[in-house]
Amino acid sequence: MSATDFAFEMATSSVRFGWGVTREIGLDLADQGVRRALVLTDPWVAKLAPVATVLESLEANGTGHELYTAVRVEPTDESWRDAIAFAGRTEFDAIVAVGGGSVLDTAKAVNLYTCYPPEDFLDYVNPPIGRGKPVPGPLKPMFAVPTTAGTGSETTGVAIFDYVAMHAKTGIAHRRLRPTLGYLDPENTATLPPSVAASAGLDVLSHAIESYTAIPYDTRPYPARPLLRPAYQGSNPISDIWSLQALRMVAGYLPRVYDDPSDREARANMILASSYAGVGFGNAGCHLPHGMSYPVSGMVKSFRMPGYLVDRPLVPHGISVILNSPAVFRFTAVANPARHLNAAAALGADVSRVAPEDAGKVLADRILWFMRRVGVPNGLKAVGYESGDIARLVEGTLPQHRVTKLSPRPAAAEDLAAIFEDALAY
Repeated sequence: MSATDFAFEMATSSVRFGWGVTREIGLDLADQGVRRALVLTDPWVAKLAPVATVLESLEANGTGHELYTAVRVEPTDESWRDAIAFAGRTEFDAIVAVGGGSVLDTAKAVNLYTCYPPEDFLDYVNPPIGRGKPVPGPLKPMFAVPTTAGTGSETTGVAIFDYVAMHAKTGIAHRRLRPTLGYLDPENTATLPPSVAASAGLDVLSHAIESYTAIPYDTRPYPARPLLRPAYQGSNPISDIWSLQALRMVAGYLPRVYDDPSDREARANMILASSYAGVGFGNAGCHLPHGMSYPVSGMVKSFRMPGYLVDRPLVPHGISVILNSPAVFRFTAVANPARHLNAAAALGADVSRVAPEDAGKVLADRILWFMRRVGVPNGLKAVGYESGDIARLVEGTLPQHRVTKLSPRPAAAEDLAAIFEDALAY
């Protein structure tokens, strides 16, 4: 048998797109025979129209529900445990998640940990932090109602949390975590503040570039069994299509939705772009920008992003990712200049006369244009980090094997330190 893989597997959730499709969720659960649903959301979304719409639809169609509103924005292992404990005291036969990626990821964890309680919390968590045990069997139906246009979590089998003991993010990745159905309803993003739309949209941008530039799927080691083929498989011909189209849509619509939240066409296309990128990276994977983002958000000191209704320091996920992205792609471009130039072109750059050795600079400059356009902080210094923090940032990145090993150019500790240094200010 080949030493390297020769196959990739395309797995994604079903999605339904349309203005107002959230109102159909009660009919869907009734048709599946769901008697009682556990509805998860966060304290802020709980006060908004999407949750009210979901609950009204469930009640109108005879489905009982239990509501949990304490999901933490940028969840931790502690907040996951709280949600899991709540679910353990509740009778339900389906899960409904209404909110951003934090809510959707928490719901995936609740589904797994209540269906198959592990001996140790870290059993399912990605190695080397956890043991990486596969999901033992089918989970309960999960219905995802995203209220941001960024994470693409409604399409993926990935759930991310901040592991408090290490001040770094990690997660769980398995195809069985994927929601049963995602509702792409542009009505649900109407109340996004511009800064939240910017952070979410730039997460889409980096998802798409990372999945398109990741190592090819046929360069990974061949798994002992097909079941052990990872969710993040490397760039592949199907993910490529979704990722490049997501970049084209971000280029056309992110500035518009940032400028005018009432722009219906822009909102609709950004929630689609988020799912397109989710299909891409949910199968190909992300690499260094995401791996390096986890300690940036996990070690935040005092920075608070305007527009986020939280009472603690916070570097939102999309911001922590994009702050590293220009420096990363300057580093990785040498491994595959053509792919980096294709990504820059999808974002609107003129690459017709660009030499291969300039691919990283061109792509980085195009990303920086979007960062400036939507008011993102100018590098890691702007969110409170200094050169003296780099050793700890590197330490927090090194365990993120699930993503860092997909980098098209291997990055040792000294390489990561140089990238972080480059990302301090642009």
